[in-house]
Amino acid sequence: MFARTERLTLRPGWTEDAPALLAAIGHEAVVRNLSRVPWPYTLADAEAFIDGWRGDAGPTFLIFAHDGGCCDLIGGIGIGPLRDVPYMLGYWLTPSAWGRGYATEAGRAALDIAATMGIGRIDAGHYVDNPASGAVLRRLGFVATGTRSAIHSRGRAMTVETIDYAIDLSDRHGVRRLAA
Repeated sequence: MFARTERLTLRPGWTEDAPALLAAIGHEAVVRNLSRVPWPYTLADAEAFIDGWRGDAGPTFLIFAHDGGCCDLIGGIGIGPLRDVPYMLGYWLTPSAWGRGYATEAGRAALDIAATMGIGRIDAGHYVDNPASGAVLRRLGFVATGTRSAIHSRGRAMTVETIDYAIDLSDRHGVRRLAA
């Protein structure tokens, strides 16, 4: 499955993407905000991630920016299971792509695909010390659920408090927001 937006291409990872994936995600500032990614991140980790791509429950993509004439791997986004939650949105961008609206653009495309797949509710969250991620979620229409949880961060090697969000995609034409 592929998606194309004005400035981005979202597509599955291919074996030859592993070095670019390592270069994009291999920053402590990125990994510290993710739950399943180890630090330090190695080429073997990138290869294993790409090799394990098949069988995801929801849409999962690498994000490539093509707004500057090049097509550079700048991040990843996916909707799939995390612990007991069937559809959890997760995303990351390499630091040079921060603050340019890419996460929101990729998020909209991923949510549109999820809606066409018949996925209704999607949960998300961000670590309390990463408010920029919360801003992205709110721009996408997610609403804070009023709950907090603690998720283990492999990159930090510790449990981190999160703020939880959700969105209901059952009526994607006028995205129905969940009450907090």
